[in-house]
Amino acid sequence: VQLQASGGGLVQAGGSLRLSCTASGRTDSTYTGWFRQAPGKEREFVATIRLSGGHTYYADSVKARFTISKENAKNTVYLQMNSLKPEDTGVYYCATGRAIMSSSTTPRGYHTWGQGTLVTVSS
Repeated sequence: VQLQASGGGLVQAGGSLRLSCTASGRTDSTYTGWFRQAPGKEREFVATIRLSGGHTYYADSVKARFTISKENAKNTVYLQMNSLKPEDTGVYYCATGRAIMSSSTTPRGYHTWGQGTLVTVSS
């Protein structure tokens, strides 16, 4: 499986962006998620969705502002980001893998990563 992430850009604080992650090829993944990495910081979990059933999990920092969803017919997972803050700036990576619930919020739960898309939120 390969992942293609898109949708990043420059937006003012308070604005919105929607990221897309499209998978090609066969996959046996259980979760597809989004992580982000700010300059000089470690990669951190943002949100994930269970591909069967649609259960979602969010980092506390993005709850009530971000929404992860999937469109099975297009093999695509979306991340709708509203009320963006400057601290949301970073490279956003989508990832897919055979995580279980306990590993679904950590990078080790994912075996395939997209190339990343840059999100810049100006104050």
